[in-house]
Amino acid sequence: LLEKMADVSLKEAALIVGVVAACYWNSLFCGFVFDDVSAILDNKDLHPSTPLKNLFQNDFWGTPMSEERSHKSYRPLTVLTFRLNYLFSELNAVSYHFLNLVFHVVVCIVFLKVCKLFLDNRSSVVASLLFAVHPIHTEAVTGVVGRAELLSSIFFLAAFLSYTKSKGPDNTIVWTPIAVTVFLVAVATLCKEQGITVVGICCVYEVFIAQGYTLPALLDTALQILRGKGSIPFSMLQTLLKLIVLMFSTLLLVVVRVQVIQSQLPVFTRFDNPAAVSPSPARQLTFNYLLPVNAWLLLNPSELCCDWTMGTIPLVESLLDVRNVATLTFFCFLGSLMVFSLRYPGDSSKTVLMALCLIVLPFIPASNLFFPVGFVVAERVLYVPSMGFCILVAHGWKKLSNKSVLRKISWVCLAAVLFTHALKTLHRNWDWESEYTLFMSALKVNKNNAKLWNNVGHALENEKNFERALQFFIQATQVQPDDIGAHMNVGRTYKNLNKTKEAEESYLIAKSLMPQIIPGKKYAARVAPNHLNVYINLANLIRANESRLEEADQLYRQAISMRPDFKQAYISRGELLLKMNKPLKAKEAYLRALELDRTNADLWYNLAIVYIELKDPTEALKNFNRALELNPTHKLALFNSALLMQESGDARLRPEAKQRLLHYVKEEPQDSNGYFNLGMLAMDDKKDMEAEAWMKKAIRLQPNFRSALFNLALLYSQTGKELMALPVLEDLLRYYPDHTKGLILKGDILMNQKKDIVGAKMCFEKILELDPNNVQGKHNLCVVYFEEKDLIKAEKCLVETLALAPHEEYIQRHLSIVRSKIASLGAVDQSSLPSDGTAASEAKKNSFQNLKEAKSEKTTTQSTVDNKEHSKNKKPTEKSNVDKETPKKSTKEIKDIEKKRVAALKRLEEIERILNGE
Repeated sequence: LLEKMADVSLKEAALIVGVVAACYWNSLFCGFVFDDVSAILDNKDLHPSTPLKNLFQNDFWGTPMSEERSHKSYRPLTVLTFRLNYLFSELNAVSYHFLNLVFHVVVCIVFLKVCKLFLDNRSSVVASLLFAVHPIHTEAVTGVVGRAELLSSIFFLAAFLSYTKSKGPDNTIVWTPIAVTVFLVAVATLCKEQGITVVGICCVYEVFIAQGYTLPALLDTALQILRGKGSIPFSMLQTLLKLIVLMFSTLLLVVVRVQVIQSQLPVFTRFDNPAAVSPSPARQLTFNYLLPVNAWLLLNPSELCCDWTMGTIPLVESLLDVRNVATLTFFCFLGSLMVFSLRYPGDSSKTVLMALCLIVLPFIPASNLFFPVGFVVAERVLYVPSMGFCILVAHGWKKLSNKSVLRKISWVCLAAVLFTHALKTLHRNWDWESEYTLFMSALKVNKNNAKLWNNVGHALENEKNFERALQFFIQATQVQPDDIGAHMNVGRTYKNLNKTKEAEESYLIAKSLMPQIIPGKKYAARVAPNHLNVYINLANLIRANESRLEEADQLYRQAISMRPDFKQAYISRGELLLKMNKPLKAKEAYLRALELDRTNADLWYNLAIVYIELKDPTEALKNFNRALELNPTHKLALFNSALLMQESGDARLRPEAKQRLLHYVKEEPQDSNGYFNLGMLAMDDKKDMEAEAWMKKAIRLQPNFRSALFNLALLYSQTGKELMALPVLEDLLRYYPDHTKGLILKGDILMNQKKDIVGAKMCFEKILELDPNNVQGKHNLCVVYFEEKDLIKAEKCLVETLALAPHEEYIQRHLSIVRSKIASLGAVDQSSLPSDGTAASEAKKNSFQNLKEAKSEKTTTQSTVDNKEHSKNKKPTEKSNVDKETPKKSTKEIKDIEKKRVAALKRLEEIERILNGE
């Protein structure tokens, strides 16, 4: 009979699907808000590159269960469904919301099947429809993280349905359904912790429904046995055996769960749950008062709020508080229902009993009775308890509708409740459209929660609306003056508004509110780990002042002394030590951080930068590679490791360097630096057309890209396309009129290709205005004088040039040529010049020996964003490994020229590294 009653018809299922779709269609247009950000957007466990085993080692938010900052919420199967969403649609919120909607439909249909065990068909449909449209479920259905409730509920109800089949003919035990129940309980618990409470419901069902006992009958039997007037009935022994199996399996699950959290409870602050840290009797009175508050939300879900922490519900600190009347009324009503359901036999009592079990037992984990939780009230935890509430309402409606006088009124009232609830749900969904809409809707309900003011500020901050964000953050500090996080938010916003003084003042206030160190007492147990970021934020702020670097270091060390496992403090201190030119100490800081977290790609990257500073490119490349093993799309590691390979001069590394740069430009298609360095690699490989294409791409993205403009012009001049180089040089010199090498190259082309002696002379004179001691510019100006037939001026110019560079043989040779000309009374025969070309030609050759830009600048970027881990960046640089073709020489001459070229390049590199030139 039960199985026949529990069948759900296609019409009933279609009705539920239609009603749920009508209420929740607009949830598909909502984004990721509130806890979704941590569970979805910031959770690396969703990424396919993360090993699946991590899902079973980390908590719901992707934090290792072993870490103290973990919330200890172990829900790997829920995270697995998020991962499947990510696999198909990555971070497209629509698919996540759609799957939640589907799961809610499934819960409603399975719940209808459960209702039919205790109610008639009509009342069961009423209960299921009320459950489908109840506004309290918006947080569980429209909030993506609410999927934990949905999934757990599916297996919760399935486990109960399975257990109802464990009673065979003649009260025999059918073990298969019990085994399936235990399995489903485990699955439900892996979706959310409250799944385990279904075992209690199965026990109540077995004793009072399946066996038909009432409390008086059980007490009477127990008394008879104790008096020795009877033995335990066989049916009761069978019941005890089933209950022992259930309880043993539950105990096993609890033991496993305790092992998973490593016997550590999560760390919550007084802001998360003020009553949990309050003295007696305020703690007990407040916790008891929260029960009628939750019941009222089920009865009248008109004012819903996404966050009930902090000052939302003031503490009940006295027995004279009028709110105690609500607590007393609630317990009286609940007690009367329990007495009715346990004392009297009959279907009505059984229905009420099972409804009460569904209300009370799943709520116990969130009730603060056995352990503190990180919230005051949470609407999504009422998802399963609301099932019992809906059964109670449907059962009461059935009683009223059976009376002819009240039949019409009962139908009208039912229709009104369903319609208003559906409208409220539809309207409430829009609140979850964005973080701003969600938290503003919460502030309409409650203005005493500083967290809400902070969260609206965060939403505005994300939109770069810092002025308005600041107003909300300041309001948060006024609502809760001792809220450390609010003062930190004010400080960060002042910093974003470039109000350094005000930012420092706010950080100092936050620092003053931190609990003081008490010898022998664990510090972490008394403060939220993220509050320690006040030291990091303050240090990051003041280290912008070069005179306060030691003070910043002291703050980092203070944070580390409070929490030796504070990874971010080591990371930030490592950055500071690099800035203070203490690479060995920076290395120590990063190695300590890696002891705490060897899976952090940014840490390996930062360590690679330290090894670059220590002039150890081999170790640097190893660490870059480790970073890329952990995160193949780590942009800075891709770029800088490719640059390191390129600078090594090892031709065997160039193909890998090219692949990494190609990967980088795929990740950062708008970064001209990637295309520029691909161009430099192509120049190294003598792939001139490819180099030209990459350089042009870099210039299109950044028209004033100094290095790309110069090297493109140099490429043209070295490949016989000097006239194409001129417009590029014009662009370069328009942006950078003092670009010495650009002026040299332009003057050379004007003199040798355009025969524009005047234009060339202006270029070389401009160089000497900028740098009177520039040997190349001065020598080339001497050549211009020679070409102008002004031998006396050319001689004087070469004498001055030789004084600047007395060891340059080509200057001595040219001076000898000019003097021999003068000695032969101004003869104009060019036969005295070198047989392989003019003085200008040789000057041009020597110019190119020193013109190539081969410097590689290494800098590190300083952290500019609070509360986050930061990497350092090594900027791309100008360089060219392609020389201009010169007339053929003998083998000996070629070797001599090559030696001079290499020596000149080395000198230029050393000078430019020191001066941080191009």
